[in-house]
Amino acid sequence: MGQIQKHDSVVRNPRFYYRSLGEHPFCSLLFFFCQKEKRRYKRKGESCLGIDAKKQSITSDSSASKKKQSQRQPERYFAKDNVKMLNTDGMPVCSKISPSDPTTFIPIFQVETDDPSDTTELNPLGIYDSSTLQWLQGKGCKSADREPENMQQTIQEPGINIKSDLMTKVEEHNKKVRENPGDINAWMEFVSFQDELMGGPGPYAGKGEQEVRRKSLKFILEKKLAILERAIESNPSNVDLKLARLKICTEFWEPPALIKEWQKLIFLHPNSPELWKKYLLFCQSQFTTFSVSKINSLYGKCLTTLAAVWDGSMVSHPLLPGTEEAMLAIFVQQCHFLRQAGHSEKAVSLFQALIDFTFFKPDSVKDLPTRGQVEFFEPFWDSGEPRIGEKGARGWKAWMHQQEKGGWIALKADDDDDDEEIDEDQEIKDKTLPKWQIWLDIECSREARHWLPWRPDKNKTEAEEDCEDPERQVLFDDLGPSLIQISNPDLQRQILYSFLQFLGVPCTRKLFPSNLYIAMDENNIFDSVLSDEKPLTSVDFPLSGFHSIGHMNTMLRGRHHIGHYKEGEEFMQNVFHVLFPLFSGKEKCNLSICWLQYEISKVVQCLQGKNKKKLKAQGRKSKKLAKNLLKAPDNRNHLSLWKLYAYLEWLLGNIDDARKVFDTALCAAGAGGLKSPQLCSLSLLYAQLEVEILESVEVAVMSRAAHILTTLAEGGPYVPYSGQVLSVNVLKARKTYEKALQDHLSKTPVSDQDQDSDADQLVNLVGCYALLQYLTAGIDAALLIYAQISEKLEASGPQKGENTEENFGVHNFPTALEAVTLLHTNLLRFHMKISIYPLNPLREALTEALKRYPSNQSLWRSYIHIERKSHSASKARRFFDGVTRSTKSLEPWLFAIQAEQMRKKLTDNVQRADVSEVHSTIPETGLTNRIVALFEHAVQSENGTHCPLLWRMYLNFLVSVGKKEESKGLFYKALQNCPWAKVLYMDAVEYFPDDLQETLDLMTEKELRVRLPMEELDLLLEV
Repeated sequence: MGQIQKHDSVVRNPRFYYRSLGEHPFCSLLFFFCQKEKRRYKRKGESCLGIDAKKQSITSDSSASKKKQSQRQPERYFAKDNVKMLNTDGMPVCSKISPSDPTTFIPIFQVETDDPSDTTELNPLGIYDSSTLQWLQGKGCKSADREPENMQQTIQEPGINIKSDLMTKVEEHNKKVRENPGDINAWMEFVSFQDELMGGPGPYAGKGEQEVRRKSLKFILEKKLAILERAIESNPSNVDLKLARLKICTEFWEPPALIKEWQKLIFLHPNSPELWKKYLLFCQSQFTTFSVSKINSLYGKCLTTLAAVWDGSMVSHPLLPGTEEAMLAIFVQQCHFLRQAGHSEKAVSLFQALIDFTFFKPDSVKDLPTRGQVEFFEPFWDSGEPRIGEKGARGWKAWMHQQEKGGWIALKADDDDDDEEIDEDQEIKDKTLPKWQIWLDIECSREARHWLPWRPDKNKTEAEEDCEDPERQVLFDDLGPSLIQISNPDLQRQILYSFLQFLGVPCTRKLFPSNLYIAMDENNIFDSVLSDEKPLTSVDFPLSGFHSIGHMNTMLRGRHHIGHYKEGEEFMQNVFHVLFPLFSGKEKCNLSICWLQYEISKVVQCLQGKNKKKLKAQGRKSKKLAKNLLKAPDNRNHLSLWKLYAYLEWLLGNIDDARKVFDTALCAAGAGGLKSPQLCSLSLLYAQLEVEILESVEVAVMSRAAHILTTLAEGGPYVPYSGQVLSVNVLKARKTYEKALQDHLSKTPVSDQDQDSDADQLVNLVGCYALLQYLTAGIDAALLIYAQISEKLEASGPQKGENTEENFGVHNFPTALEAVTLLHTNLLRFHMKISIYPLNPLREALTEALKRYPSNQSLWRSYIHIERKSHSASKARRFFDGVTRSTKSLEPWLFAIQAEQMRKKLTDNVQRADVSEVHSTIPETGLTNRIVALFEHAVQSENGTHCPLLWRMYLNFLVSVGKKEESKGLFYKALQNCPWAKVLYMDAVEYFPDDLQETLDLMTEKELRVRLPMEELDLLLEV
């Protein structure tokens, strides 16, 4: 061993050679050399030439790797990899034939290499297994053959864990669409199922995991897109599949490419109203390509196309069911679009033209197609004849008839024109105010005064050139393409009610659901309208959340005036006078009711504003109108008008006069009893008003309200109240009410009109009976009545609140069960106001009702009213969260936000109080962040994305908490989704006054109506 040799064993184990040499003089040098050789020949990877890579591998078990593993920190249970592992199903590792079988091992499945010679056309490289080959051939394979493989496979994409049960569902969906490719629902379910494969972020998700989730979301969208493209290949004519594909493409494509795709789709399916609605909303909400004239012409093109399909002019495509209703819905949506964009003159002209085109059409043109009728209508529109709402309007038919005889005879004009012209120089009341504030004052003033189209006055020898603002003139080209034929009588009446609602008249009919939320722009849905003071008789008009014409204002300023100015009020009177001759009987009475409700709504606004001077003046006008309506021969015997007149007197504080009106109406009604719906409704309101002024519940048995309800049940002539109520009469009345309710519930209506009338009668009967029980037997007896009736109504046919939106506003709203629920909750609120009673029954009644009717604003107002007094908000928050997940309605989001804002306002007021101990009692608890989170979720919802009111509330909140920069970014984000809403720009002028010029330039670019340009404002300030 005297000679040192480089041996193979030395390289493998240098320490062994060191021990064998002992104390050799060159041991240190040799050890260094061996270490160097070891580093030189260090293995890279786990493969080696000459081994089968599928069956064999080489692992290194050196001390260095062991040392590296020993230094590694153990992972905790919440680590990312461990959480992924816990989300997967367990994999069986052994299979015992019998419990006594000692063989327990982990089976190792070896994949045999395929024979290279086994190649086919579908498998040219011989790399596919048998199941893949069967799938390529379109044969599929038995689930039993694939079961062992599926049990072991766990397919993982970034952030997605597809478990074995999900794999089974995937196979089921694939089987459905493969065996029945024409099943559209199966394809849609398969697309929706892809969302189940996306795992939500964990509670400790960091930025990395959120990024992974974002990539995973893109992967899911691409997968959905691939499925929909396969579905469209199998169903090339289906519109729903193409719409779903376009919705997903919105995440990937630029707006120009999307618009081209939409245009292709519209070209292929011009007869689909639902497709047109979605296309209009898409174009209307694209900020980069938006302009008012472009969208208005698109509405005209849509209505022209659908009208050609409806009247048979377009023979290439068949007429789809529901086209007539959809045309009217799109027309109303166009009018609200123009109103929101500030072009109120064009919107009013559209309604004027359609009413003339529908109700005053000459008989000689009725057989022509729509475009032919429009050509005959144009000369009438351009003739200068008075139109609907203008003084002396006679209609298209009368003009056409007179033209055939030689024209009208010129009449001398009246000299009593005392128009309240306002000098433009006097519009600026205080020139020391900031420039932005002066602009807002004048802009709002002109919005309120100049919403009617400008027409040259021939008596004053005016011409079109005399108009100072050309935008106030409306040309026939702006409205001609939008004229449509409506033949359904119910839809014809809906035109009138939509116009009245547009002017601010409360009606008993809802807007069409297609434009419900995109037209919502006013912050009055939270107004209780005397609900807190008078729960039983609170005024609840179905149209709230919408600016009526002439009332556009900023979020902070609110309404400055009640009703319209003189010119607007005269226009409304002329509209009613023109419409009255078109109807008779019940419909004519309904129009009178709408007019009187409009007057009552102005009185209620005066009461809310607590302006006694305005209330007195408005009261005189309203009473005069009510008396004039009742003098009409057709209206004298209509108890509905008498009821509203008595209610008007009661609101004005004239209780004795109101009682006289009520008693007179009841005496004149005769002995109708419970069989008369109008008599029941009148008696119910009379009794409710009397109950609200009771001093205590103890005297309720002998009250005037109990007398009214018992007399109604007797069925005889009404006898005025004498101060006492006999117990025998109360017992008889209970039995009569009970029998009447049983008979009514067992009755089957013959027609839809009878069904509506029966529903109203049932509601009135339940209200009278429950109120009588409350006065004579207590609150528990009344609640028992409501519980029994609600149970029977639910059993006969559950009526979901969202289903009522599909009726296109033709049927009466609300439904019977919904109205009964409102009576139930209002009685509970009144009882809690005058006596001590637990909150839980009212809370339970409201929560159950809101689950069923999530879009009922009255119920939501009651709910947040009772919950704001609760110290703990957790229960209400859980309820709001549950409702928002289960419905598409926007009201739950709006009222959840309002409830949190009310709580924050209360907390801020308490914290500002000069009390030291109170700060620790009610902390702020992150309410600001919670409200912002609610807003973010709401604006991402389907209905909230394009709701101007929601964006206005969000912007107002950020400004109120001092987040100036964030609110400016939010303003531009709101414009991306609602570029047509002028109120958003006006809010921005108030919140960001330094950017006044920039905001006005943006409005001008998008062709929104600017009534006071900056150049004119500068001139007015110089004067």
